[in-house]
Amino acid sequence: MIPFFDNLKKRISRIKTEYASVEKNIHQIELKLEGHYKNVAKDVVIFDKLFTQNQQYFKDLSLHIQAGTEKLQEAHEVILPKLRQEAESSNDQHKIQEYKDMEQHIVRFERKVHDLKLTRMVVLQNAPQIRMIQSNSSALMEKIQSSLVNTLPLWKNQMVLTLGIAHSQRALEAQKAVTDATNELLRRNSEMLKESTIQIARETERGIVDIDTIKKANQDIIATIDEVLRIQREGREKRKVAEGELVQAENDLKAHILKSSDEDRLIN
Repeated sequence: MIPFFDNLKKRISRIKTEYASVEKNIHQIELKLEGHYKNVAKDVVIFDKLFTQNQQYFKDLSLHIQAGTEKLQEAHEVILPKLRQEAESSNDQHKIQEYKDMEQHIVRFERKVHDLKLTRMVVLQNAPQIRMIQSNSSALMEKIQSSLVNTLPLWKNQMVLTLGIAHSQRALEAQKAVTDATNELLRRNSEMLKESTIQIARETERGIVDIDTIKKANQDIIATIDEVLRIQREGREKRKVAEGELVQAENDLKAHILKSSDEDRLIN
């Protein structure tokens, strides 16, 4: 019988050593969870501030867009027609150039207002994205807090119970039960962690703006610039042709007048 008790004593001593090791690991896990909780809590506060800043940025952009739109309307309806009328009535090259410069300024200003509208749309899309990320972080905080308050103390209690069972002659059976329970707990936790991590990863890896949207907007802007440049080039070419035709017409008219004067002198 003595060898049996010696073996039982050794098994209990080994279980105590394992318990101390597990308790230490649980403490380390607790410290890590507390650290993650603090980091996620900071993120939630940052997201809240970011949401407020995003709202203010949206308001500022809206004000700038409204002001720019009103200014463009004034330029198209008042300033540009006035300059055109002055240029046409005076036939002054400076007035004509002033009109063309204003026309180009308006085109550039329209581009800026359009860029502001695109930016405002992106800012508008940021709002729900910030809230979704913030909601995920809050859910993680609640989960971590639940683990700190419920799960870890439960682990410690279970280890104490396991140690008490180990003091009995059923030390081996108790150890097997603890091992099975631990394996089952690890499997369930790993499955929950896998599902949670995949869901969070899918949400966090989504970009704030779809790349196809950025490419489409970029292509439209480039196409618009190319089209405007093409129209301007065609306008310049047409003006050059028109100027040549004006000169030709003027020469033809002078030649015709001179010819008419010569014929009048011959008749007289």
